[in-house]
Amino acid sequence: MPCNKPRALLIGIPLAAALATSTTSWAAAPIPVSGPSPFASCTIGGPGTIYVNAEVEPWLAVNPANPSNLIGVWQQDRWSNGGAHGLVAASSFNGGATWQQTTLPFSACAKGLGYERASDPWVSIGPDGTAYSVSISFNQSNNNNAVAAAVSKDGGLSWGNLSVIIADNEPTLQFFNDKESVTANPTKAGVAYTVWDRLELPNGNPYANMHTAAFRGPSMFSKTVDGGLTWSSASVIVKVPSRQQTIGNQIVVNSQNGTLYDFFDLISPPFSKAAGRVAFVKSTDDGATWTKPQIIAGLQTVPVTDPNTGEPVRTGDIIPEPAIDPATGQLYVVWQDSRFNGGQYDEIALSTSTDGGQTWSAPIRVNPPTGRPAFNPSVRVTSGGTVAVTYYDFRTLLAGNTSTLPTDYWQTTSMDGGKSFSSELHLAGSFDLKTAPNAEGSFVGDYEEFATEYSSPNRRDYRAFVSAIWEGQIQATTED
Repeated sequence: MPCNKPRALLIGIPLAAALATSTTSWAAAPIPVSGPSPFASCTIGGPGTIYVNAEVEPWLAVNPANPSNLIGVWQQDRWSNGGAHGLVAASSFNGGATWQQTTLPFSACAKGLGYERASDPWVSIGPDGTAYSVSISFNQSNNNNAVAAAVSKDGGLSWGNLSVIIADNEPTLQFFNDKESVTANPTKAGVAYTVWDRLELPNGNPYANMHTAAFRGPSMFSKTVDGGLTWSSASVIVKVPSRQQTIGNQIVVNSQNGTLYDFFDLISPPFSKAAGRVAFVKSTDDGATWTKPQIIAGLQTVPVTDPNTGEPVRTGDIIPEPAIDPATGQLYVVWQDSRFNGGQYDEIALSTSTDGGQTWSAPIRVNPPTGRPAFNPSVRVTSGGTVAVTYYDFRTLLAGNTSTLPTDYWQTTSMDGGKSFSSELHLAGSFDLKTAPNAEGSFVGDYEEFATEYSSPNRRDYRAFVSAIWEGQIQATTED
């Protein structure tokens, strides 16, 4: 069984002062989070190249009922042509100092669902401490695929209530469910929402290109109101005509009035680098009805490549990432965009809305200009209104270096509601991105996430925990 030798791995990084009013900050040495692959002996899932011990696409959540409890999830043993042997979770009960690892029951390798592969890990924790995790589970040998969910009541140590929300196990290659996410309602215990896109390709393969004449990809929605015991039947919340689709659906919830916002990339012809648009719909009745899509901005992304060799790097170039201020409801969304340099390479764009999405600010560049691509942004907002954005870039790559691809992970913050960003903090790196799995290019994930913990007695206003890919092993570090 092929495997990569140098591993590309996950980092969870607890942060504090970079989001606080203090102007000084530091990042401590990383702490190991992951261990050897629990699926190393599994032979299910081929054909394709399997990168045993490679972890990609991390997602991290903080338990609002116990802020010292963190849960991270990731893809374990990535395949070159999609998905992984399975998904793994790690939990910490001391603010990230130590971690315990367990498998998630979404694949045959995990002795859970009987699907050959699993992908798109996600976790969100409700106000009562219930953690919800979801997966895209599928077969490589045929078109069987599903969106599934599991629940943890013990801080991520164990996972139960395994539920298949939707399954398309049929031979016609017509439907493929993709890019699911889950969001726990921050004020209603037991309530969580899952959204995804469902590709409809009547006579084609789910991975066919966008020029299939009859394809479409509406946004789908399901929710639980009983802590993950049951989920509602999947329903369409964004209808699209032929040759249009959404991707990267993510819900954020306004804690003051309960409004749900689903953000996504709306893709429509002509299919060029400007085919995508950052868009959203909203619901004021807990998901029963939704508005028509509203466009925030064009998504002017271009492929990310090694600046010296031109080799492809697979990033979240078509995945917008949203956030909401938990105190005021101000909305933020970040994405990769080349508009700031004449279409030469991607940087990080941000737009914000202070009126519930009625109007949006003109996109601004979040990262400092380095002349090199910046990619895979994530955004979160503290209860005090501080906005943090994380991203990777290639600024330390030297001209002429074709043997490695030095990559660094950064955070920048805004204290004025997203009007300007400063206080850039180096979180991790440099590490060689060429050691990552090759999945249509060096691949650390289409998205990554960090989470914030809000005010508690005898400590600062918040703590933030950042997840990222590094080489070596899953890591955690603190900053103050």
